[in-house]
Amino acid sequence: MSAQKIALAQLNPLLGDLAGNAQLIHKAAVDAYHQGAKLVITPELSLTGYPPEDLLLRPAFIDAAQEQLELLMQELAQYQDLTVIVGHPKPTPHGLENFASVLQNGKIIAGYAKQELPNHEVFDEVRYFVPGKQACVFTCDGIRYGLILCEDAWHAGPAKQAHSAGAQVLLVPNASPYHLKKEQLRIQVLRDHIAQTKMPLIYVNAVGGQDELVFDGGSFALNSQGELVMAMPQFETGLGIVDVSAAAQLEKGLITPPQSVEAQAYQALVLGVRDYVNKNRFPGVIIGLSGGVDSALVLAIAVDALGADKVRAVMMASRYTADISWIDARELAKNLGVQYDEIPISGPVDALEESLAAQFKGMKLDATEENIQARVRGTMLMALSNKTGRLVLTTGNKSEMAVGYCTLYGDMAGGFAVIKDIAKTLVYRLCTYRNSIQSVIPERILTRAPSAELRPDQTDQDSLPSYEVLDGIVERYMEQNQSIAQIIAAGFEAESVEKVTRLIKLNEYKRRQAPPGVRITTRAFGRDWRYPITSQFRA
Repeated sequence: MSAQKIALAQLNPLLGDLAGNAQLIHKAAVDAYHQGAKLVITPELSLTGYPPEDLLLRPAFIDAAQEQLELLMQELAQYQDLTVIVGHPKPTPHGLENFASVLQNGKIIAGYAKQELPNHEVFDEVRYFVPGKQACVFTCDGIRYGLILCEDAWHAGPAKQAHSAGAQVLLVPNASPYHLKKEQLRIQVLRDHIAQTKMPLIYVNAVGGQDELVFDGGSFALNSQGELVMAMPQFETGLGIVDVSAAAQLEKGLITPPQSVEAQAYQALVLGVRDYVNKNRFPGVIIGLSGGVDSALVLAIAVDALGADKVRAVMMASRYTADISWIDARELAKNLGVQYDEIPISGPVDALEESLAAQFKGMKLDATEENIQARVRGTMLMALSNKTGRLVLTTGNKSEMAVGYCTLYGDMAGGFAVIKDIAKTLVYRLCTYRNSIQSVIPERILTRAPSAELRPDQTDQDSLPSYEVLDGIVERYMEQNQSIAQIIAAGFEAESVEKVTRLIKLNEYKRRQAPPGVRITTRAFGRDWRYPITSQFRA
């Protein structure tokens, strides 16, 4: 018997577009069939998109998914002996299951309910699903395939159960969100399981942005020795082929070389912006340029995600804006080919300050006057957004969001926070990476001291530790959950640690009002950071 071709359908579903997702699955299945594939694997919940969240509580949503599954089965029935694995929610008398159906000749010949329901980080599946208990093993052209789903692969039990039930090859459909270096972690975890069962494994992952989450694809196959024998690109849709021998061994295929951390992070941001804007049908975006590094990175990402014709940059100078900021902003916009406008804010700022003069009489100048400038800019950007329908992309980074170095209803005003999970030190690395492809960000933007330019001769380090120190503390405290004592023991000054962790606590109320943004770390401010605003606890 010749080798059997297995197709890995790396799809980008649109959550809730059941008919559109069914078309994606159908097209991938037909393409695979014409390439000689007998088995096609699609990602977890490929019919609905992932995660459906509280849509799963709507009976109409579940009913519509069931109806679409029936239609898809009928459409695929004409392709004789083609087996397609489709993920969908399945209602049962015991509750809703996160299910994968094995479709063949117009029927469901087998199926599997996810057993390990993740309820950590960004996952909340226990809220919606009941766990399955049974193994799923089906035969295709004489080979016995075991089927498990996503989180199941991070636990030893489901794979062992499938092996005990007679599986020779393990199939793992996934909707696994990306974070930095996760592709290495996935492979290592699954190698550990292969060492126990000696079963080769085929892992299929979704692609695309879904609100804060980005799914990176990167589907792969490991042979029975745990060796990588096939790997698909990250952040791209496509169809991959794995050949399975008559002895149920995986043959070596195309392996996409790994990318640098900077390349992965940049592509994740581009994909997150592209899908958020396009899936929500915004005609384009607007970005407030400052001449600084953060807005420069956001502008480059937006252009790479959407094309220059859908991106508009606005420079809003105040009396404190340095000439070099104007010059660099103009050069950046020209390099990227976007529409560029300059709107001075001195008039509106003066008018507001004059209106408040009587109320502020006898009081010293402080951050209030600085924030007026930021809020005028935010108001202008939102007015342009209202008039044009374009989405405002905010430019605050994770370091600033952590310690509140941002203005509510000012630079935080907008619809999508592109780099809210990117530490300032990583911002610079990503700019350098982007310039390595094509030099578009002026060098001075990367070398000058960062400044909000809201008062004379201001720099960020006037009120913050160096970004190397700040980012190190934020990563340890916020992402790794280290204690203050542990961070100090790692070599950080106690005063800086106390200050930064205190600011993180004090600014929770600001972050709760921030727009969503792309998550690329193991813990982002958003759906996997759930601290109370009102709390007196202080470590």
